[in-house]
Amino acid sequence: MTQLKGWRDIPIGGMILEAGNAVEYLTGGWRAFRPLFGEAACIHCMQCWLFCPDSSILVDVENEKMIGFDLEYCKGCGICASVCPVNAKVIRKGGEELERDDPRLCILMVEEGKFGEEDSE
Repeated sequence: MTQLKGWRDIPIGGMILEAGNAVEYLTGGWRAFRPLFGEAACIHCMQCWLFCPDSSILVDVENEKMIGFDLEYCKGCGICASVCPVNAKVIRKGGEELERDDPRLCILMVEEGKFGEEDSE
C-alpha cells in the first residue's frame, strides 16, 4: 500500500509542480451536469473552447469546428453554455428564465443520467 503524504509534504495551495500532468486525472466522473448539443445550430465561434477550464471541448482542427465534449475531463461547470453566443440569442418571452436543459439552446446542460450516453456524442 502506498504511504499517503502528510500535510507538510503537500505543496502549498495545491500548486502544480509538474506541467502537463492533468491528462493523468480523469475528473468527469464526479460531475452533476454534462453538456449536450441542443437544437440550435453551432456557429463554431470557439468561445466554449476558449473559456473551458478543463480543455473538454473537442475540435476538428482541419475544419475549425467544435465537434463535441470530452466527458472524461468535463466537470459540468456550464461555462461553455454560459459563454455561447447562440445560447444568448434564444428568443424568450419577457421575464422567462431558460432552463439549463432547454432544447432550443446550442449547448445545454443536463443532469447526469437524464439522457442516455449516446446523446452526448
